[in-house]
Amino acid sequence: MRQLNSSQWVSKIQQWGRALGFSQIGVAGVDLTGAEPGLSAWLAAGFHGDMHYMAAHGLKRARPTELVPGTLRVITARMDYLPADTPEGWQTLELGRLGQPTEGIISVYARGRDYHKVMRNRLQKLSDQMTAALGPLGYRVFTDSAPVLEAELASLSGLGWRGKHTLLLSREAGSTFFLGEIFVDMALPVTKPVAGHCGSCSACIDICPTRAIVAPYRLDARRCISYLTIEHAGPIPLELRPLMGNRIYGCDDCQLICPWNKFAQRSALPDFDARAGLAGSQLVELFAWTEESFLRFTEGSPIRRIGHERWLRNIAVALGNALREIDDDSAKPILAALASRAAHPSALVREHVAWALKQLGSDSNSF
Repeated sequence: MRQLNSSQWVSKIQQWGRALGFSQIGVAGVDLTGAEPGLSAWLAAGFHGDMHYMAAHGLKRARPTELVPGTLRVITARMDYLPADTPEGWQTLELGRLGQPTEGIISVYARGRDYHKVMRNRLQKLSDQMTAALGPLGYRVFTDSAPVLEAELASLSGLGWRGKHTLLLSREAGSTFFLGEIFVDMALPVTKPVAGHCGSCSACIDICPTRAIVAPYRLDARRCISYLTIEHAGPIPLELRPLMGNRIYGCDDCQLICPWNKFAQRSALPDFDARAGLAGSQLVELFAWTEESFLRFTEGSPIRRIGHERWLRNIAVALGNALREIDDDSAKPILAALASRAAHPSALVREHVAWALKQLGSDSNSF
């Protein structure tokens, strides 16, 4: 079977991928040496924060053949995630939520089913189809689950270009998509990369509330709200708390302001439809979730991975920020909610609640 025209097999794989719900399929080579200096400098600067696994694997992230010996190509896949009912002008709508201090903001991608499961299952089905058609095939599927330079591989294979916020951008779909890979031991023809189209635009850099994008194409994760609310396990730095506003899981600001996301595509998969209670909910309501409620409402969701303790930590910060923005009457239910957690068994939660309570009447301009 492998004697057939390899270019035709790439077209066939792309066809199968579209049938499985993938928005685009590409093929990358395994030479990522061009990315090694940047990766080394990023790690040396400590920009990975508490994500110790990144430093532990070192340059292995840039060497696919060390991760999976025998790999000759990497099949890359992207999958759009905007819910099917996303309205026109969704970027403006989402940015407007930031001006509602008592509403909890959860990143758009996290309002539906955990993408890891969706992507992995469909990448496995694609691999099964390839094996059935091509014969014995050595492969391994990845979905944000190993030391893989996903955006670099996707860029090399033509799925898009690296934006100044470091995310991948597509002229046809903006940046609202997930990435996944299949490492294979078959020398398929690679798909060509595309040119970048950010030009002189610096919108993503300018809007970042914590100035985490320290330079074009350079992100200090330690200042990124997505990192702070999801990956970071300890206390959130005091100087960054007031800058987080009402963002309680992730941050979409750099994507919401990006002009290319006017081309963001809706997903046809119901998996990414927003769950009830995860968009437009009030902070006080979300803070009242018991651990049992948290586990029930986040079953199958990426949010569950942070656990109830960090969920409360994040919301406590948002409640504290809300206290500086609202009048005294509106503050009463927030103060009551915070007081209900003041003696929480977790020292992490207690400390963030105590900080939040001190924000009533604070001058936000002093931060």
